[in-house]
Amino acid sequence: MSTQPLEAPLMKRSAVTLVASVLLATHALDAQSAKPVAPILIRNATVMTVSRGTLVNTDVLLSGGKIAQVGKDIAAPAGAMVIDGTGRFVMPGIIDPHSHMALDAVNEGSLSVTSMVRMRDVIDPTAPHIYLALAGGVTTINALHGSANTIGGQNAVLKLKWGRSGNEMLFPGAPPGIKFALGENVTRKNSANVNIPGIPTPPRRYPATRMGQEEVLRDGFMRARDYKATWDEYRARSAKDKSLIAPRRDLELEPLVEVLVGTRLVHAHSYRADEMLMLLNLADEFGFKVKTLQHGLEGYKIADEIAKHGAGLSSFADEWSYKVEAYDAIPYNVAILMRHGVLATINSDDDGRARRLNIDAAKLIRYGGLSEDEALSTITINGAKQLGIEARVGSIEVGKDADIAIFNANPLSVYASVEQTIIDGEVFFDKTKDLAMRDANARERSELEKAEANMTPAPRNSRPGGAPGASAALPPETR
Repeated sequence: MSTQPLEAPLMKRSAVTLVASVLLATHALDAQSAKPVAPILIRNATVMTVSRGTLVNTDVLLSGGKIAQVGKDIAAPAGAMVIDGTGRFVMPGIIDPHSHMALDAVNEGSLSVTSMVRMRDVIDPTAPHIYLALAGGVTTINALHGSANTIGGQNAVLKLKWGRSGNEMLFPGAPPGIKFALGENVTRKNSANVNIPGIPTPPRRYPATRMGQEEVLRDGFMRARDYKATWDEYRARSAKDKSLIAPRRDLELEPLVEVLVGTRLVHAHSYRADEMLMLLNLADEFGFKVKTLQHGLEGYKIADEIAKHGAGLSSFADEWSYKVEAYDAIPYNVAILMRHGVLATINSDDDGRARRLNIDAAKLIRYGGLSEDEALSTITINGAKQLGIEARVGSIEVGKDADIAIFNANPLSVYASVEQTIIDGEVFFDKTKDLAMRDANARERSELEKAEANMTPAPRNSRPGGAPGASAALPPETR
């Protein structure tokens, strides 16, 4: 997807209710964050562990931000919140391996190589889609730079802790990554051909072809290799001579050196089999691994080659033909890759689609015959492995982070919806509370629509009937 640099969606008037709901939820969570999180005991649920099968009539105890126990007849600790899981399905929180959610900017498209920019510097924790994604059971996303550059910016792995700061959303200890991109998004053929009367056509940015993209990659890693050698020599000599002056730091090359030594993961936007093969061959030439091929709609054509390199692939379930690069996509792509030993996942690349990833996973049972656990793995543990966080999240196992989603039916059913989404043992979405807020939000919207343009609503104590609106509950900095 991402055929053009992404832009923030326009907020229409109909979104007033959503924003009010979002801000009210923010205040509620801020109030909770100062208190210790009480244990949560989910009783008598169907627990889809993903890694160890499905357990019926089973309890799950969450304590201290971790999954503390999984079994039957678990005693509730003092002060625990007890959730009746009868008829409910508990699964690991959904992981989206390719997202641009919660970002104030996506593409730094001015240069072919922008490895120096960081998505963590533009996190927008107030983006309403965070809350909506929680309503779909999503707990972790890989917030990526866009696809306007051959070598793009550094990613940020986020836990969707709605109501918290951007720093609090950063997944602690997640390995750093970087976005690469291949194909037409980088050559920017369409955007370069847009002519606006009276405005000069901007000069074409290099590269304009796939062979130019390969040269940009090779040049970048040759420079990074030389930069590393310079620092290696300095460190070796400075051990004996403390008077030496350190080389000048290069923020563009440092992330590429980390790729070379294996401490930064490469996530590469790609579509066609030939361009994916080019990148895998170049990575072999420089001695690093591509962690994931993003989209990779023609991955099924080179499944053995991808498996041999050791790369994963994160694709769409059934989205194709929206541009020429996507014409050869098939819905069996993920299943074929998995049968060839490739670590494969489903991603959204879209704020709205993120909350429907459980349904995208279900499609893989129809297109490829995956089992339930295999289908669920494409939105849970496989994504955790692609991001290097599988020791913390992705399956329901004792000791892992208490990041789970509770559905009112099998999450692979189109009729299923989320009851609660829990991150680090704390409830960040609750359907019952969300429904209860809607009447208050409707009243708030009605008052806002009656107000004069550019005027605030009447103070709380002068509203008819004394009914508080959402804004009355907002913290001072957001009123």
